[in-house]
Amino acid sequence: MELHNLASEPSEEWRRLLRFVNISSDERSAMIRSSETLINRGQEFVINTYDYLNSVPETAAILGWERGIDEQHLEERRRFFTMWLNRTLGVDTSDEFAYYLFRSGQYHAGHGPRHIHTPTPYVTTSIGLTLAAFAHYMGDANLPSEVVASAMAGWTKYLSVQLNQMALGYDIARDFETGDATINFSTFGRMRPIVDNDNFEMHANLGDLVRELLRKFFNYYPHARLEALDRIWISEEKEDSLWIEVNPAYILKHGWRILLNGRDLEYAGGFDVSVQDQDSIAIFPPGR
Repeated sequence: MELHNLASEPSEEWRRLLRFVNISSDERSAMIRSSETLINRGQEFVINTYDYLNSVPETAAILGWERGIDEQHLEERRRFFTMWLNRTLGVDTSDEFAYYLFRSGQYHAGHGPRHIHTPTPYVTTSIGLTLAAFAHYMGDANLPSEVVASAMAGWTKYLSVQLNQMALGYDIARDFETGDATINFSTFGRMRPIVDNDNFEMHANLGDLVRELLRKFFNYYPHARLEALDRIWISEEKEDSLWIEVNPAYILKHGWRILLNGRDLEYAGGFDVSVQDQDSIAIFPPGR
């Protein structure tokens, strides 16, 4: 009973991409030097951002503002955006921020409180608009050209990693709702506060195996895999390769049980049982 091909865990993906873009010490110093200028323009930036989104018919429609701004919604958006901006200008590289950005991507997929789906192109190009604003603000402050150049290099690298985190959450959320069959999920015990949902629906294609549903579940709720799964490493030698590939797989920790329609899968076919519309899957921690 192994699970394969799970998406990267958000904090691991965050650290991997930060290593890849390799923000240099000079770039980081310039980012910090520019941050006071950007913080001083922060309120203006937040206000201008939503004024602009409201002025563009496509984004106004996405936000539900075709007939005028919802002031309560606008306040929520500005508050959320201000929190993100402050953490960004502090160059937050914590694992907690990695999950924050991952969850933000899920919200953009329509999985937030207001169920607003923001198509990927508007998220991607908004990062470009943010970088453009940063460049203008630094120019207005007459920062030395070498500071602006290094700071913009660093901000571009950093925000591109943020964008990847949001794309990870977005893609996983869209995958979560793909399929014509509805599967009822239930969680119990200490899994419930992690998932923050006792009962919910997931979608699948008719005939999908249980392992496909579990892959979706543990991708969508990455904290759940830390609680319920152990990672092991599987070696695979391919005929067309000179190297042995080692890939991660996941197994249930001792005492955890997964039931399909009330039957413990450890004794009823494992993860290779196919699911049908309206089937139910339940996840139990040890001791139940």
